[in-house]
Amino acid sequence: MHIGCELLLLLLVACVFFSHTQAYSALQDARIIAQYKRQLELNHAKIARQLVHRANWASVGSISTNEVVKDYPMVNIISVDDTGLGGNSTGVIRFLLVDLDFTGPDWQKNNKVTFMFTDEQTLKCKNANMDPMEPTCARVIISGQVKKLPDHDPSYKPALNIFIKRHPAAANWINEHNFYLCELNIRNIFVLDFYGGPHQVNATDYYAIKI
Repeated sequence: MHIGCELLLLLLVACVFFSHTQAYSALQDARIIAQYKRQLELNHAKIARQLVHRANWASVGSISTNEVVKDYPMVNIISVDDTGLGGNSTGVIRFLLVDLDFTGPDWQKNNKVTFMFTDEQTLKCKNANMDPMEPTCARVIISGQVKKLPDHDPSYKPALNIFIKRHPAAANWINEHNFYLCELNIRNIFVLDFYGGPHQVNATDYYAIKI
């Protein structure tokens, strides 16, 4: 009786395994192949450029100088623009900072910051019924150093006017609170746009993309 029960159990396990294998072959294989093909078609540098260009703002992380949370990571919302003089995307991330805010004092102590852009900023993920944490809800994480642009440089005023064109409220910020124009000197780019973890993108490849 004991041997018969063991044999029956083995047969049941075999049937379940066979059924599962058949279902996997019919359903899972097609899904995995489709995902694999999509992954092969992904241009991570292009996705990074598109996310940056579409975004009006970014989440920015810095090392806090605020006495309440000193040396903790600090996160802020910063308005951004990457538009060139011809109205095209350049990939150069420009933004306004002020010393009254968190990021302003932080970068002057340690100018290393990280920007994050995500497809959820344009509600692309929500409209596709996709959670913003899903890897297929593309995001780009760009680390670099803040560079304050010299306001006496001939290119400063045109660059500032382009920024204000995209962010009209910035004209008031500059007049009332002494905001100044900066850009990010990119050191590293991570793109997460599919399952399997982030992809590192070279800054040269990022800037070479035409969109």
